[in-house]
Amino acid sequence: QVQLVESGGGLVQAGGSLRLSCAASGRTFSIYNMGWFRQAPGKEREFVAAINWSSGSTRYADSVKGRVAISRDNAKNTVYLQMNSLKYEDTAVYYCAAVRSLMLLTTTLSYDYWGQGTQVTVSS
Repeated sequence: QVQLVESGGGLVQAGGSLRLSCAASGRTFSIYNMGWFRQAPGKEREFVAAINWSSGSTRYADSVKGRVAISRDNAKNTVYLQMNSLKYEDTAVYYCAAVRSLMLLTTTLSYDYWGQGTQVTVSS
């Protein structure tokens, strides 16, 4: 099993920045890729970004490209999501996810492990 714990969410004004963290523990050797998803009230959970644990290659949703950067610290088993120029529509619960796959996947059904989520609220 893999356990994921997110942190770093909070309330920020539009145009501001936040950095989310996701600490992985347990059978982390089984992780190939990690991703961030978000879910706004009344909406489906959607892909934000993904990173390959080994190579560091990344993939982003078009809605956040240029404003968001995903990175990882292998020594700390932690993945980060740096979010800049935040907009009101970025308000959501952000979830970290992990999967044993060589592909940078973008669908929720593809991921095996999930964190509990962290709330990001952007005030307009």
